Amino acid sequence: MLAQQIRAPFAAFTRRDAVRLSVSAVILVAALTAIFSIDIIPAAYHVSVGDIAPSAITAPRTVDFVSAILTKQAQDAAVQAVPPQYDYTTQKGDLAAAKQAAEFDALVAPVDAAFGAVLSEQARKAALAGALPNLSKTAMATLQGLDMASWTTLRDEMRSTLISTQQAEVRDSELDSARLALPEALPQGVPADQRALAGEIIEPLLVANSSYDAAATQAARTQAQQDTQPVTVTVKQGEVVVDQGHTITPTDMEKIQALGLQNPQPDLAKLAGWFLLAVLVVALLLGWVWRYRPELWHRDNALLLVGLMLVGAVLALKLTAGRPILPFFIPVATVGLLLAILLDSGAAIVVLGTLAVLGGAVSGTVELATYIFLGGLVGIIVLHRGDRFHRFVQAGLAMAVVNAAVVAIFTLLGERDLTGLLQLWGAAAGSAGGSAIVAVGSFAVLGNLFGITTSFQLLELANPSQPLLRRLLLETPGTYHHSLMVGNLAERAAEAIGADPLLARVAAYYHDIGKLANPAAFIENQGGMGNVHDLLTPEESAAVLKEHVANGIDLAYRYGLPKAIIAFIPQHHGTALMSYFYAKAQEQAAAGFAPGTPDAEAATASVDQARFRHAGPKPQSREAAILMLSDGVEASVRSLTGHDEPTIRAMVARIIRERLEDGQFDECDLTLSDLERIREAFVVQLLGMYHQRIEYPQNKIVELESRRIAGAGRSCPRPGADRGARPRDLAEAGRLAPAPRTCRRPPTGRARPPGRNPRTTPPSATCRRGESS
Repeated sequence: MLAQQIRAPFAAFTRRDAVRLSVSAVILVAALTAIFSIDIIPAAYHVSVGDIAPSAITAPRTVDFVSAILTKQAQDAAVQAVPPQYDYTTQKGDLAAAKQAAEFDALVAPVDAAFGAVLSEQARKAALAGALPNLSKTAMATLQGLDMASWTTLRDEMRSTLISTQQAEVRDSELDSARLALPEALPQGVPADQRALAGEIIEPLLVANSSYDAAATQAARTQAQQDTQPVTVTVKQGEVVVDQGHTITPTDMEKIQALGLQNPQPDLAKLAGWFLLAVLVVALLLGWVWRYRPELWHRDNALLLVGLMLVGAVLALKLTAGRPILPFFIPVATVGLLLAILLDSGAAIVVLGTLAVLGGAVSGTVELATYIFLGGLVGIIVLHRGDRFHRFVQAGLAMAVVNAAVVAIFTLLGERDLTGLLQLWGAAAGSAGGSAIVAVGSFAVLGNLFGITTSFQLLELANPSQPLLRRLLLETPGTYHHSLMVGNLAERAAEAIGADPLLARVAAYYHDIGKLANPAAFIENQGGMGNVHDLLTPEESAAVLKEHVANGIDLAYRYGLPKAIIAFIPQHHGTALMSYFYAKAQEQAAAGFAPGTPDAEAATASVDQARFRHAGPKPQSREAAILMLSDGVEASVRSLTGHDEPTIRAMVARIIRERLEDGQFDECDLTLSDLERIREAFVVQLLGMYHQRIEYPQNKIVELESRRIAGAGRSCPRPGADRGARPRDLAEAGRLAPAPRTCRRPPTGRARPPGRNPRTTPPSATCRRGESS
């Protein structure tokens, strides 16, 4: 419909749409859910600790669990790290220090008295020997060798060291080592012999002030055990739990049990999640098709194609999920390329985006989703219509570059190292090349399988050696030539507005094949014969013209033409009025009345216009609308006596205006700007087809001679009859006889090469001025 007109609201969702949606959704959701849930019930492994693994046991999914074995090991380590607990307190240390200081004072009081009394040297030594009788001889000798000042200093140091040591914790299990360390605790200035003397005096006085507390020790160990955090183990999907031939350890068995591989049970929560994802994706995808691609919504083959490609790609991604590199090798972009060729690029992009979402969900990574979407998108952009092999090569190269860029981006974000990057670059190149190869090798097969016309099929149908085109050439040469000219116009106009030029050209070749059933009923095939319509009523003539549409459809099905081409046969006329026969019928109806009288007008109005309209439907696509205009323009311009630019431009504008005012473009997506571009394309093409030629004098002679012979009732002169003509005669012939407009050879049954202009026939051809083919 024209863009400037008010667009009709979206069609209501009918019961038929509901049935189609329900059936399609149920099938797709069931298929996707089944694929997603492949690992919902993993294989069972009936093994125990100490067994030899009969095969490699691999994790079917990612699972996190608390390892009882590793947690127990951590708790035991924490308990062992708790030291024994003792009952020492600061108060106990102070009390013990005060008590032992008093004992020290009592012990050395006789020594103080011996040094404080006025005694002879011999008497003092005897007093000292009696004061500390348990000293060794060496220590006694050292004591007896001291004077009052030395003893006082040593005495104070011993008392201070004993008190400080006794105030600190002295465990009963470490008392001996603490006593042996007392001499070393004395200040550095104390001589060694005095240090040894001090050790013998104060060592016995040091007592334990801290005893082992079993209850406190057990409480501390219990607390340490409780404070130990549980050890969580993560098993990644695809991780090898036990290699084939290895002994199953307790920790291995724990992983097997956590994965539920001994008695596998379906993960219902996971199943529900996959089911909801499938429902959401399928509902949105089908909703988009219904809303924005109604022509695909009503085609079972198109929906089946989309569904099979989506399911196949998701299955491939699911089977390779969990592998680090393998998913990047999958040629997922093939889906986008094939749908762009077989359906349209918009549908291809939407399906590709859906596939990227599902791929990311299956693999659990955003990188793969980005990889699928961006790589496939650039392939669709570069491929365009896929009507040339080099476009597939270009698409493959573009996809390889974008895939490599995506991998490099995520590598820079910290996903992997240089080795992984190089491996994925190889995978990116393989995936891109594989996608292009699979697409170019399968799209023709898929097109035939699903009844979708491809560019290769169209190129094959455009070959003049096609049986139907050969019949058209031999049996209806005028229609064949007309179809070629219409094809040229349609292709040029389709290129101008961005429609499919190949489809428009091929449809033009076959749009009038119905005329094979009755070639003489159409003026371009009548040649010099009489017009059969002179013997028919206008209604009968209109019926004959209508028949060529039905005959064309029957013939197209008989020769196995694609449905996309067959659809053009009724649409190229739409519901247009056969104005010549309609006007003739009106003229005959009013023949018995005076012109302009009410009776004449009433008689004219009584003619049923519907009987002179084609059955339709109106053009449903831009290509069909172009074919309608090309057909009308070619026939109308051919009938003109003059082919200068103003005349051609006026005729083209009139044909377009008539079809537009007749509402023939109401059901196709054609805008007013498109019509303007089509008009200019027609004018340029027609001016090239009807360009001016130099008037050859030989042509004048042939024309004059043929007229002379025809007037005299004689046969054509033998070759070379004009050899004696003088240059002056040639000039006179050129002045008297204008150049013929159209020149054609007499029908010989031989095929004229496609696209050849009949005006370029050699001078020896028979020429009839003003004849139209």
